Amino acid sequence: MATQIFVNLPVKDLNKSIEFFTQLGFTFNAQFTDANATCMIIGENIFAMLLVEEFFKTFTKKSIADSFKSTEVLLGVSAESREAVDEMVNKALAAGGKAPNDKQDHGYMYGWGFEDLDGHQWDIFWMDQGTTQG
Repeated sequence: MATQIFVNLPVKDLNKSIEFFTQLGFTFNAQFTDANATCMIIGENIFAMLLVEEFFKTFTKKSIADSFKSTEVLLGVSAESREAVDEMVNKALAAGGKAPNDKQDHGYMYGWGFEDLDGHQWDIFWMDQGTTQG
C-alpha cells in the first residue's frame, strides 16, 4: 500500500467549506463524510480532512490556533502550469477566499496562494521539473 497523507484542518462551517472547495474543483469521498467531517481529495494519495472545530478538538488537548491571526501550517499544492496556478487562486478569490501574498515569479518556479474561509493558507505553485533534476 502506498503511503497516504491526511492533513486535518478545523473548519467553522463544514457545508460552506465543502461549497468553497467544490468551486475550486476538488471532490470529496462520501464514505468519510458526515455532519462532523469530510475527506477532500487533493491527489491520488493526498487528502484534507475538514473537521468541524468541536470534532477536531476531540483529537488534541491543545487549543485550535486562530488561523486568521497566526500561521501553524502552509499548505503547498503543485499545479501543472502557471495558468493553472492563476486559475485556482482566482477561483478561490471568487468563492470568498483572500490573497495573502502577491504572485511570485522566479522563472523556474511560479506561485500564488489564497486563504480559505477559515484562514488556512494554501500556496499553489508550478515548478519547471527540468530545473529540479540533477
